[in-house]
Amino acid sequence: MNLEYDAKEQQFRKQVRSFIEANLPADLRAKVLNHKRLTREDYRKWHLILYAQGWVAPNWPREYGGAAWTPVQRHIWEEETTRAGAPNVISFGINMLGPVLMEFGTKAQKDHYLPRILNCEDWWCQGYSEPGSGSDLASLKTSAEWIEDESGAYYLVNGQKTWTTLAQHANMIFCLVRTTTSMRKQEGISFLLINMKSQGVSLRPIITLDEDHEINEVFFDNVRVPVDNLVGEENLGWTYAKYLLSHERNNVAEVGRSKRELRFLKHLAMTTPSQNGSLLDDPLFARKVALLEAEMMALEITNLRVVSSDHGNSEPGPEVSMLKIVGTEVQQRLTELMVETVGPYSLPFDVDFLEGRRETAVTGHDAAAPLTAHYLNFRKASIYGGSNEIQKNIISRMILGL
Repeated sequence: MNLEYDAKEQQFRKQVRSFIEANLPADLRAKVLNHKRLTREDYRKWHLILYAQGWVAPNWPREYGGAAWTPVQRHIWEEETTRAGAPNVISFGINMLGPVLMEFGTKAQKDHYLPRILNCEDWWCQGYSEPGSGSDLASLKTSAEWIEDESGAYYLVNGQKTWTTLAQHANMIFCLVRTTTSMRKQEGISFLLINMKSQGVSLRPIITLDEDHEINEVFFDNVRVPVDNLVGEENLGWTYAKYLLSHERNNVAEVGRSKRELRFLKHLAMTTPSQNGSLLDDPLFARKVALLEAEMMALEITNLRVVSSDHGNSEPGPEVSMLKIVGTEVQQRLTELMVETVGPYSLPFDVDFLEGRRETAVTGHDAAAPLTAHYLNFRKASIYGGSNEIQKNIISRMILGL
């Protein structure tokens, strides 16, 4: 194991940093660094800038239009983009569906969908979770019945998905659907690609505690889906779903973002007065920051060990579950300390300021205004992508043999 960057990797970092400095729009950078909300067009703008550079899909092979970077290069890219305040590229198409299509899709599916993911012509969302089928995903009930009539063959889809992130922006959804109930529950699932504009698809927003519309319920009422939209073989969707989740959990620790947020927290505390000077001079508060920073350093080393041992062709091991648990705990504690730092200045729920309709916060403390919403939003981090309780079960099974 070698945790030092070689000369070629250091040169790559310089190249990435120069590109970001020259191409990241100032308005996007300001929104990200100041915890403002991003619009669909904000995400799309950064996506298209990266697409023009050929860097929007770092993990894809060149034959499909990707950058074909090594795991270390992708790690450097994540560090530099988060340090600079660049938006994340929405992962549903690039990091989740794309690899599944490359591995299991037909040539026609690859030829049609992969270029449209790269150029952002399609915006994908994920149809996995259902009411009662979150952590126990194999219990899902949304059905797809094979029908043949005078119009030809198609699947008739009925059911409901929930917690569907950014579905209000999506024109396509990849879905797990039950195609038989006569097998073991994991063996009766298929993987379908569904046009969100299809007759019978409807959407209802879920407004979260931070008064944001980020997630949705999606309903399917006798939706006709062409049989050509089946990925792989019928009833083998569980295999494809697990393959997709292995890609979803890439960069699960989000160390780069947490390092940036730690710098923000320290600056905030240094400019907040207390009896001892600044809040960062307060021994009790400084101890909390120091403990969190120590844990983050340990997390970063573990993350680097995983990256350095990743040869790109192995299934993720229990170490990914450890990164998910500790990474999300660190993120949540950072938001807690931010709110503790600014105290009552974070209490007015200033949605107009968050969404850019007003330049100055009602309290006059612009850095503090978004922090309660930020804190509330990050309560989900320990749940999505496989809850931390599920990750602990994986660790107990794979390491302890329980």
